[in-house]
Amino acid sequence: MRSTSPDAPQNKPVTVSIVSHGQLELIRPLLEQLDALSAAMVDKVVLTINIPEPDLLAGLRFRFPVERIENSVAKGFGANHNEAFNHCASDWFLVLNPDIRFDSDVLAPLVAQAAPDAGLLAPRILEPGKETPEQHRRLITPLEILMRRRPGYPIPAVPDWIPGLFMMFRSSVYREIKGFDERYFMYGEDFDICARTQLAGWRLQIAENLLTRHEAQRASRTSRRHLWWHVTSLLKVWASGPFWRLRWMRDRAD
Repeated sequence: MRSTSPDAPQNKPVTVSIVSHGQLELIRPLLEQLDALSAAMVDKVVLTINIPEPDLLAGLRFRFPVERIENSVAKGFGANHNEAFNHCASDWFLVLNPDIRFDSDVLAPLVAQAAPDAGLLAPRILEPGKETPEQHRRLITPLEILMRRRPGYPIPAVPDWIPGLFMMFRSSVYREIKGFDERYFMYGEDFDICARTQLAGWRLQIAENLLTRHEAQRASRTSRRHLWWHVTSLLKVWASGPFWRLRWMRDRAD
């Protein structure tokens, strides 16, 4: 691991975990936005280099440390963030996609709004070319996937799960549920960890008044390998205990 440590106070509330799959060109503006808008909140950024790539961040300095983990062998989404969590000493652990963008500080108001029983926080996400944020997600099933874009789809007031683009965990909760399930390689782990968070008695809290942008890199729509990972991960979700326990809990609530 390499670390850059500017002269800045430590023990700020948020550790940020970002994983690069040859994406440092995308990550540079994200770090610059965090530095410009949210430096007062960021204790450190743990940047995982999952595959070898040119160092496009060489010589850059930010108002927070950037600790680098350079993998000798590529790991999955959950394994990378679980390793990054081992370097977290702050109250909140933020899993962030390289292609998330900020127009204002989201971290401070998000933490300020956190309810005592909220284990996982997120803002609303605006996708490219859209004027309104992504709709909340219901329990993921084959029927839900087919129906979610159709007119009349019943959008829940509170989501059953949120995608892994922006997930701010209470660190004690992430530790309690033992982080991501590493049996998922790249898809499905976001639903699974949301299910286990709720099954442990914590809720997902969405800040309806806060917005981030997603410069979407939808590899599963263009890559057969990513599509295969996506489909096999969904099958793992539907065969998992957390899926069925959350479904039973939702059925009881209805």
